Amino acid sequence: GSSILAEYGTLHLEFMHLSKLSGNPEFAQKVMNIRKVLNRLDKPQGLYPNYLNPNSGQWGQHHVSVGGLGDSFYEYLLKAWLMSDKTDEEGKKMYYDALQAIETNLMRKSSSGLTYIAEWKGGLLEHKMGHLTCFAGGMIALGADGAPDDKTGHQMEEAAEIARTCHESYARTGNCDNLRMNRKCLFEGSLLYSFPVSEALKLGPEAFRFDGGVEAIATRQNEKYFILRPEVIETYMYMWRFTHDPKYRDWGWEAVQALEQHCRVEGGYSGVRDVYASSPNHDDVQQSFYLAETLK
Repeated sequence: GSSILAEYGTLHLEFMHLSKLSGNPEFAQKVMNIRKVLNRLDKPQGLYPNYLNPNSGQWGQHHVSVGGLGDSFYEYLLKAWLMSDKTDEEGKKMYYDALQAIETNLMRKSSSGLTYIAEWKGGLLEHKMGHLTCFAGGMIALGADGAPDDKTGHQMEEAAEIARTCHESYARTGNCDNLRMNRKCLFEGSLLYSFPVSEALKLGPEAFRFDGGVEAIATRQNEKYFILRPEVIETYMYMWRFTHDPKYRDWGWEAVQALEQHCRVEGGYSGVRDVYASSPNHDDVQQSFYLAETLK
C-alpha cells in the first residue's frame, strides 16, 4: 500500500516537462505538491526512505537504497534542475542535500579501498551494492559541476571511485566454486583469481557484497544473475564524456565483447542466470531496457 520513492520521484521530470509542452500548469502543480510533502517531512539522517504512505503522508519502513526503489528519485531531482536551465533552486538543494546524506551515511570504503554505496535498513547498514546503484557514478559526475562549496573535484573523484568498484564487480566473475570458503577465489592486491582472467565472464551480478572477506562479489544465488542492465555502462559513458579518460571506453568495449560472447543468441540477447558459472545458462529473456538503455 505504499508509494515508492523512485516512482513518484520520476514523475517530477515527466510532469514538469508535460506542463511546459502543453501549457497546462496542472501537471507541474501535482508534482510540486509531492515536493512540499517531502520537504516538510522529517528525514532520518537526511535520507529518503523508499516507502511513503499515500494516505498519511508519513514514511513507511525505514529502508533506504540508491538502487532499486530509490534510484531515479535522486537522478531526477538533479535533472529537473538542469532541465529548468538551472532555475529550479528547490530541486537543486534537495539533490545536493540528499547526496550529502548518502555520502555520510551510506558511502563506505572496503578494506582494499573500493568505494561502495550500502543500503540502510532501520538504522543498520547492509554492505551490499546493487547493479542498479551503479548508475550513481554517472549521476554524481553529471552534478559535480554545480556542487556547492567547491566540491566539484571531490564529487568527480567519488564518481570515478564508484565506476571503478562497479567495473570490479564485472571483472571478478567467472567459475569460482564456493566463493565464501575458497580464499583463492578472492584477490590479493588488485586481482588474483583461481582461474585465468580471460575466463572471467566480465558481466556483473545483480548485487555484490562487501562482507565476510568478500569484496565486489555476489555471495547469494539470487544475486548472481545478469539481465542486460544498463547502469554500469551508463556510468562509463558519463565518465568518458566528462573526463575523456580512455579507460572508460576500454571498459565499455569489454562489456560489449562480453555481451556478444555470452548473451547473444539466435533470437537476440539473453540474460545469464549465474555470472560465476563456467558455462553460463541463459534465462531466455531480452529485457525491454536492453534496447532502450544499455545499447543506447
